[in-house]
Amino acid sequence: MADTEFGAALRRLRGNRSIRDVAALAAISKSQVSYLESGERAPTAVVAAALDRALGAGGELIALAASSPQDSLSERAARLHRGVTDALAGVGPMTDAGVEDWEYTVARHGKATRWRPEAEFLPDLMADIADLQRVLKHRQSPQARRRLTTCLAQLAGLLALTLLKAGDPGARDWWRTGRAAATAADDRATLSWIYAQEAYQHYYTGDIAGALELAGRSQYVAGGLPCVGPALAAPLEARAHAVLGRHDRAAAALTAGQTALDRLDPDHQIQSALGYTTAHWHFHAGDAWTHLADTARARDELHQAMELYPTADYTDRALIGLDLAACYSADGDPDAAATATGHIVMGLPPEQRSALIIYRAGQVADTVPEGTARQELRRVLALPPAE
Repeated sequence: MADTEFGAALRRLRGNRSIRDVAALAAISKSQVSYLESGERAPTAVVAAALDRALGAGGELIALAASSPQDSLSERAARLHRGVTDALAGVGPMTDAGVEDWEYTVARHGKATRWRPEAEFLPDLMADIADLQRVLKHRQSPQARRRLTTCLAQLAGLLALTLLKAGDPGARDWWRTGRAAATAADDRATLSWIYAQEAYQHYYTGDIAGALELAGRSQYVAGGLPCVGPALAAPLEARAHAVLGRHDRAAAALTAGQTALDRLDPDHQIQSALGYTTAHWHFHAGDAWTHLADTARARDELHQAMELYPTADYTDRALIGLDLAACYSADGDPDAAATATGHIVMGLPPEQRSALIIYRAGQVADTVPEGTARQELRRVLALPPAE
C-alpha cells in the first residue's frame, strides 16, 4: 500500500534525525510525522512537498504521495487493528472526569449502532478507537487503566458488530481484540457481552454449532453476574436450537433469557448494542418460534416487538418484518412471503440495506418455490439464482 511505502521512505530519509527536528524543518507537527511514518495517515500533497524539501528527497516523497490511493473503510479498519494490540500494553495519566468522558463516548456509540447506517458510523467509531489507542500509550493509574481498557474492549466489540452488519469478515479480528482487552481489564461482564455478540455473527452466517458454543461460553463467563451477556446469549441459544428443530431446548433457553433480562439493572435495559430490552427479547423469541414454524406464537411475539421498537431502529425492525414474512411461507402462502420481503427491502434507503438484512431476506427467499415470485424477489435482492 502506498501509505506504507511513503512511511518507509520517510523513515529512511529521516535517518538519525529526530522526529522533532524533521517536523521543525518541514514546519509541520511531530504527530503528523509520526502518523505518516506509521502509515496511520495518508500524506497530502502539501505536507509531502514540505517533507520532500526538508529532507532533500528530490521529489521521491511527492511522487509517493501522488500515487497514494484512497483507502476503503475495510483497509482503514485493518490498519487500525494492527496498532491496537500494541496500545494495550501502555497506559497514561488521566483524571476521573477524563475516564468518565470515554465511558460516555462508548455509551453514545452503543446507542448509535441502533440507528446509524454502517458506512456513516464506521469512520466516527474508528476515529475514536484511534484516539483511545493514543491515550493508552501513556501511563495511567491501575484503576484508570482498567476502565479505559474496558472502553477499548467495548469499542472493539461495537466495531466488530458494525463490520458484521456490513458483511465484512474483518469483524472476526475485532472480536478477538475485544476479548483480549476485556481479559486484560479483568471485566467478566464485558467479556460475556463480547462472546454473546460474536455468537450472533456465527448465527447469521449459518454456523449454528459455533453460535451455540459461544452463547454457552458467554453465559459461563458471566458466572452468575446480572449482566447483558447472558440476556443476549440465552435467546440466541434458543434461536440456534430452533433452527435445528429442538423445540424443548429452544423453549428452555427462552426461559433462561427472560430470567437474565429480569435480573438486569434498569441502566442496562436500554436501546443500545450494550444493553438488552423487552423489545429485543420479543424479537428473539419471535424468531425462534418462526424457525420452529409455530407461527401463531411467532406472530404474537413479533407484533409485540414491533410495537416496542423505536422507528429509528431500522435493522431490527426490518429483521422482525422478515420473520413475519417467513411466517407466510410456513403457513403455505409463499407469494405473500415474497411480496412482504420485497416491500421490506425496497422500503429501506440503499444505505440501510445492510448485508445482514439482505442475508435474512435471502433466507426467506429460499422458502419461496421456483416461479415468477421467487425470480422477482431474487432480482430485488440482487442475489444469484439458487442452485
